[in-house]
Amino acid sequence: MLIFKILRAEEWADLRANGRSDGAPVDVADGFVHFSTAEQAAETAAKHFAGVDGLFLLGLESEPMGDDLKWEPSRGGALFPHLYRELRIEDVTWAQPLPLTDGVHQFPAGLGI
Repeated sequence: MLIFKILRAEEWADLRANGRSDGAPVDVADGFVHFSTAEQAAETAAKHFAGVDGLFLLGLESEPMGDDLKWEPSRGGALFPHLYRELRIEDVTWAQPLPLTDGVHQFPAGLGI
């Protein structure tokens, strides 16, 4: 299953440069890396990244993360994927810019977002 991570440009650059990352400040504070499903990604962007430009959307396959990935209730009881280890560059299947147009993040077509 494809899951998604939104990173600021500097966080994405750090992951690429170091090959690993503890994630965004919220991930470090919570002790795990937050991800979203296709159904959750747009709401995550609107809630946590409103008006923020220069973001990147990462697509990651959940299965290779094995038992380090836990599905836990969050907003309204929905299950969100949380990674209980560092995020590794090899976890990333693809990454692309997540542009902001007229205050709305433009997700790539065909992802079901």
